[in-house]
Amino acid sequence: MYLKLLQSCNRLHPRAWDFIQLTRMDKPIGIYLLLWPTLSALWIASEGVPSLKHLFIFSAGVVLMRAAGCVINDFADRNFDGHVQRTSNRPLATGRIRVREAWILFAVLVTLAFGLVLLTNALTVWLSFGALAVASLYPFMKRYTYYPQVVLGAAYSWGILMCFTATRGTLPPEAWLLFIANVVWTVAYDTYYAMADREDDLKIGIRSTAILFGDADRVIILGLQGLMLFCLLLAGARFELGQWFHLGLALAAACYLWEFHYTRSRDRQRCFAAFLHNHWAGLAIFAGIVADYALKAS
Repeated sequence: MYLKLLQSCNRLHPRAWDFIQLTRMDKPIGIYLLLWPTLSALWIASEGVPSLKHLFIFSAGVVLMRAAGCVINDFADRNFDGHVQRTSNRPLATGRIRVREAWILFAVLVTLAFGLVLLTNALTVWLSFGALAVASLYPFMKRYTYYPQVVLGAAYSWGILMCFTATRGTLPPEAWLLFIANVVWTVAYDTYYAMADREDDLKIGIRSTAILFGDADRVIILGLQGLMLFCLLLAGARFELGQWFHLGLALAAACYLWEFHYTRSRDRQRCFAAFLHNHWAGLAIFAGIVADYALKAS
């Protein structure tokens, strides 16, 4: 239904689908992976009662910034994507969208997102500049370091800090536990993503944690996922979260064990499926947080 709605946009303009592909709106997995930890932080920051205003700001902000991130990523990779099996047909790589058009779209998306941030407070506005800087920096890191996933993790976790400053007007130390947990989780699931492209990346000189970890990739990923759960346990204790939160963590742990088993052959399709599967772990944790606060209130 969602894809059919997007595809119908071609009736409005023949190039609409190219821009939908550029912003990856046809592949919402990135929205989910960014949305669940952001909403989890918003629920915790507001002690289970987020305002409709903040729900709108951060949900819409996730969609806009993820789209902007995809645009700047494809700009940075436009000369490489054509050599990678999975990305060879992207609009910038094939020339269906010009560089100038991509920059205009990026500017529009970032401006809209900044307009949302202006509805919060001064501290959150200042933090938003850091979010833009990290999101813009990430695509270029794979040229210079084997840790681009760490920079992506920071970009995908910045909204967690902003949820606290927007809701409470301050940034409690405990919020950094949620930030660190999400950075570690992002490195883990994006390593699965990079494992799907590892052979192509080695040929063209792109760096990633999948290449760095080598044969220890799956074990390190599982260890990172375990570290993420440990950080969330510590955060849960500080924020006084209860049994439903812990049930969410248990379900996430089950997801991680399944991914570890499923990718034992390191087949690229299975690695990509494991990356996609992390969406369910994030959803389980978020659902546990919502349930925990709802039952406390009742």
